[in-house]
Amino acid sequence: MHMTVASPAKLNLFLDITGKRNDGYHLINTVMQTVSLYDDVTVSLDGGGSGISVSCTDENIPCTSENTAYIAAERFFEYTGIQKPEVSIKIKKRIPYGAGMAGGSTDAAAVIFALNGLLEVGLSTEEMAEIGEKVGADVPFCIYGGTMNATGIGTILSPLPDMPDCTIVAVKPEFGISTGEAYKKFDATGYDSVKSPDAVIDAICSGNVKEIAGNMYNKFEEVSDVAEIGDIKKIMKDCGSCGAIMTGSGSAVFGIFDDEGKADDCRQELRDKYSVYMLKPVPEGPKQISSGIFTSIFD
Repeated sequence: MHMTVASPAKLNLFLDITGKRNDGYHLINTVMQTVSLYDDVTVSLDGGGSGISVSCTDENIPCTSENTAYIAAERFFEYTGIQKPEVSIKIKKRIPYGAGMAGGSTDAAAVIFALNGLLEVGLSTEEMAEIGEKVGADVPFCIYGGTMNATGIGTILSPLPDMPDCTIVAVKPEFGISTGEAYKKFDATGYDSVKSPDAVIDAICSGNVKEIAGNMYNKFEEVSDVAEIGDIKKIMKDCGSCGAIMTGSGSAVFGIFDDEGKADDCRQELRDKYSVYMLKPVPEGPKQISSGIFTSIFD
């Protein structure tokens, strides 16, 4: 018995760091959006034995007990009290690794969603998000998907209207950026300068793509000393984007276009040097795409 779930990537339309808790977690104020780039996660249950195994098409991703998909399964069984069956998790990776696009978090969300369906537990979205919070700060948002303002450590979620239709070009450079190291730079300088996401939220509420893109902000860019980030943003703006920004702690950069032709021109301008994705906003989180007795995710 198995279920395959498509789980989407996220982008940060706004991201500020507002402080740090005594337990070491950082406080943020962010606007997040799910987009049409999906990992396929197949969860299979075996009637005998107990144990969790993870495999992935991306050899850069460790398939150990530290993988977020593995942790999500553990937290699901702890929360529900169900005795663990043998669980096989197979991840077909499309969301780039180390991009700031919540690839690991969305895989965890997919596992929780799939186990809830396979075992017919009947958990609400809120309960699944509660499990997700025990895995990682982005997982609750990935359970819900859509457009949301997130505060606290990223787990206090306020739904927003669906983002208006637009075309998004996202680029993943070869290099990565350490989230931990980026946070350390802010820890040394403090968090006195805080920005508001109100302009982005107002633009989402009014359906104004240009205003959304024009008011995007990511505080992590202030401590990024990688010139290539700025170079990619300039190319996107020269190609006609309404705005361009890094997502999360990086290293992916995306631009929002209100003209699909200009977006395609941008894609072609960048594709010889980078991994480039043309995306749309999507209003949901994980969704079931198949189920049955056997899985053929790697076929």
